[in-house]
Amino acid sequence: MSTKVRLNRMFSAQGKCFDVAIDHGFFNEFSFLSGIENMKDAVETVVQAGPDCIQLSPGQARHLQEIPGKQKPGLVLRTDAANIYGNVLPRFLFSELIDRAIEQAVRLDAVAVCVNLLLLPGQPELHHQCVRNITLLKTECEKYGMPLMVEPLVMLSNEEKGGYMVDGDLHKIMPLVRQGVELGADVIKADPCDDVTEYHRVIEVASGIPVLVRGGGRASDEEIVGRTVELMKQGAAGIVYGRNVVQHPSPAGMTSALMSVVHNGATAEQALAILKGEQN
Repeated sequence: MSTKVRLNRMFSAQGKCFDVAIDHGFFNEFSFLSGIENMKDAVETVVQAGPDCIQLSPGQARHLQEIPGKQKPGLVLRTDAANIYGNVLPRFLFSELIDRAIEQAVRLDAVAVCVNLLLLPGQPELHHQCVRNITLLKTECEKYGMPLMVEPLVMLSNEEKGGYMVDGDLHKIMPLVRQGVELGADVIKADPCDDVTEYHRVIEVASGIPVLVRGGGRASDEEIVGRTVELMKQGAAGIVYGRNVVQHPSPAGMTSALMSVVHNGATAEQALAILKGEQN
């Protein structure tokens, strides 16, 4: 089966997608659990807001797929667990693939799988492991018609920023995005660069593969909405936001506001008005 069949469930007819990431518990980091301590409630809240997809781990995908009815978001299955997100990096770093990832994705009726392409300062072994993970997944994805979402992630050194801080250097993001495309990504999930008005260069280097932009750490409503508006203008196919949705006082309201930007081209003012209306 062609990957196009599942991509059609992931993206709108206009080629846009909003994927809410709720896979943070996979990474053994206490701060990531805020807002998702009760996964059943967290998933149900986001489902009711109606994003295109929800990104979950194999052990939590049931909370989405057990919900009856046809009108629920597609499942994006996270396929690797990493230990790189703490304030202090452990002595041994890994990004470990789950066993028979694509068979699990098919069994869980996923629309795509997601895997990291990590680039940390002074950690070439970790980058090598991620490249190998992607090459292993790609052949299985082709066999089963499963779209492969690659997540190129350039991080600053912990000494510089103290844990899980994105490096927004365009000259580091672009080659890593291109490597993900060259390794066979069907979808790219990438960080924004420091100057989002330059993001069209990331879109260009992705060579026609749709780029969904990561949200990263919590930001103010105005910042996250304004950034999203600009990224969509730059040619992004959509967004993958997690903590800026599930840690928000109104996850459903934030989802509705961002969906209006991604799918309807809403301005920042219009989206913030939707958010304010949902919160009241």
